[in-house]
Formats: sequence, structure tokens, C-alpha cells
Amino acid sequence: MEGMFFSGWSTLVRTLVIGILAYINLIVLLRISGRRTLSKMNAFDLIVTVALGSTFATILLNRDVSLAEGTLALALLIGLQYLVTWSSVRVGWVRKLVTGEPALLLYQGQMLGSAMRVARVTEDEVRSAIRSGGFSAIDEIEAVILETDGSFSVIQKGSGVSRSSLSGVMTPGPQNIEL
Repeated sequence: MEGMFFSGWSTLVRTLVIGILAYINLIVLLRISGRRTLSKMNAFDLIVTVALGSTFATILLNRDVSLAEGTLALALLIGLQYLVTWSSVRVGWVRKLVTGEPALLLYQGQMLGSAMRVARVTEDEVRSAIRSGGFSAIDEIEAVILETDGSFSVIQKGSGVSRSSLSGVMTPGPQNIEL
């Protein structure tokens, strides 16, 4: 029972020292790797972020993992993240594999049912995105897109926005809409 609540000052001191040093190492590694490492981009980035947190917790609490081993694990995750994002900027198939493609869910007042099914999005969620954008009527909207990071983009009709912002947006299913 005694070890459950307090196992000695040495373990607390270890946690404090290793925690501070691991935190400093993580900050340094993240600054070296650039802003993209923790940006809100896609599911892949989320997985890396969770893995970094899990690794940090393991370094902090597991006595069997040395600070050097933990720092190497953090550097490995960040290095792999950098390699994948670097590749995705330069190679189209890597980008599609890692990030996917945006999906057109509503176009010129028409809900695109097959695209919504593929994206697992309901009409209520599309309407909610429209309301969140400050619009009261679907007629005001040119398009609603589910972006690769899971967010919705709502494009207003006649907003002077070129249709080029819709290029590269998928319309899965039988509806091949000319954008």
C-alpha cells in the first residue's frame, strides 16, 4: 500500500529532472523540425502528435527508458514526420496517401448524397457548417467542402472568389460536376 502513494523521494526527483530535460529536448526538436510538425493538417499529423505525447509520458514515468533513448525516440518520430511531409510536398502520390483529398459535399444548392455517404457526413452537418459560416440560406452558398483536416469550407455565391479555389476537389460517386 505504501508504494502506491509514495515510493520515495528519489523517484520524485527523477521524474522532475527527467521531465524538465525531456521537455527541453522536445521543444528543441520541435523548433528544429519547423511549424508543420504540430500543425492541424490531417489524420497523419494527429497520429504523430499523439505518439509524441505518449513517448514523452513514457520517458517521464518509465524508469526503464533512459533520457537518451527517449530523446532518440522523439527525434525519430519528428524525423519521420519531416520526411513524410517533405515527400508529400514534392511527390503527388505521397501527398494523396498521407493527406487524402478534399470532398465537395454541396454544390450550387445541391447536396451531393454519394459524396456525403463516402465522407460519412450528414446533411445536418453540412447545414451546421453553413450556419457556422454566418449564412442563413443554402441559396447563398456556392459550395461546401470537407477539407483534408476534417474541417468544412463554405464558399459564398458571388463573393468574387474564383472557381479555381474548387480545383482539385473530389466529387466521388456518379456525380461528375464540372467545376
